[in-house]
Amino acid sequence: MHSNSIVSVEKLSFSYNKDKALEDINLDVKFGDFLAIIGPNGGGKSTLVNIILGLLTPQEGKITLFNGDAEDANSIGYVPQNTNVNINFPIRVIDVILMGVKEKKHFFGYSKKSKEYANELLKQVGMSEYAYSKIGSLSGGQRQRVMIARALSLNPKLLILDEPTSSIDADGQSKIYELLKELNNEITIIVISHDLSVIIKYASKVAHVNKKLSFHDVSKMQNAFSVDDEHFCEVELLQLIGEKKCPTC
Repeated sequence: MHSNSIVSVEKLSFSYNKDKALEDINLDVKFGDFLAIIGPNGGGKSTLVNIILGLLTPQEGKITLFNGDAEDANSIGYVPQNTNVNINFPIRVIDVILMGVKEKKHFFGYSKKSKEYANELLKQVGMSEYAYSKIGSLSGGQRQRVMIARALSLNPKLLILDEPTSSIDADGQSKIYELLKELNNEITIIVISHDLSVIIKYASKVAHVNKKLSFHDVSKMQNAFSVDDEHFCEVELLQLIGEKKCPTC
């Protein structure tokens, strides 16, 4: 484990009853990484993330966050895959952010300072003009930006996102990843995604999880594939990674 490690996973295994979900996983996520976790459905991606979040406990091996700093262990922001809301529920965008702010709500509502902070977060994700709009009136990409802003309200050092661009059009996907790239200047990012052609443009590292984990450096993968080529072949890339013929392996 290195001094700048955000997440260190050593010889980790996990099973649901007798079904092995993860086996002998080793992973070191360093400060400033943009890690994409890819792999087949049922391969263990979500299980690994739930262990990092502390929702599951490793049955074998160990995981260390922020080099064991208990205070930093709470500075993880999480954006789940399903950010759909009841479009008829009358809650404003700014209220969604305020619900994540670490301040007890007073009798007359949130403080002026908290509201200013919420507006700063919305500005950061390009959603200031929608602060007083109903959350249900937004597009999927806009709602995702709001949920990212809410995760940022915790002032996280690590931001984890599960399929952040699912059910979002191509333009919305690019905007989300451009936002994450900008946030990555200050925050370590882990994202589960199937959007390989997008991920290879923005991620610095890729972890392919299918019970076991293989680790890849995106900069070397980019030497083998032109990310600007409209004929970029995701199937070929997955085949290289799955067969461990990637230039980094």
